[in-house]
Amino acid sequence: MAHGKTAIYPGSFDPATNGHLDVIHRAARIFDKVIVAAADNSGKKAFFTITERVAMLKEVTADIPNVQVETFDGLVVDYARRRQVNVLIRGLRMTSDFDYEFQIALTNRRLAEDIETVFLMPSEHVSFLSSSLLKEVATLHGDVSSLVPAAVERKLKERLKR
Repeated sequence: MAHGKTAIYPGSFDPATNGHLDVIHRAARIFDKVIVAAADNSGKKAFFTITERVAMLKEVTADIPNVQVETFDGLVVDYARRRQVNVLIRGLRMTSDFDYEFQIALTNRRLAEDIETVFLMPSEHVSFLSSSLLKEVATLHGDVSSLVPAAVERKLKERLKR
């Protein structure tokens, strides 16, 4: 473990999936502190409000003592500098993610060369999950219980009133 090292795991987490949670657990084993930073991007239409996303993230990470949940807006590298953190965590699900994530990592490096991006792969059984796919399944009344933590499933059912 990198002693005294903090990392930020940024994302929209709209909503958090078991894949996100898997990456959070992996990061928490590597870093002394992990800040799960939910992006408050007003330009993007979110399924859940930032307040709801943060509440769900706090609930599903409550048993991981070195994880803290926060929000941020703007560039993640600016947020990282404000928090004095120089490591960003990004999850890589499938090879199709790589091009997009690599582009983001290189852009962030251009903006802030002192901030490193670390890619973590989730477990195989959750490597296909995305929030977009999850929302589609939930909207079409599919069973999402194996895809999300129970707290998120509850909120999805409330939102979709089923």
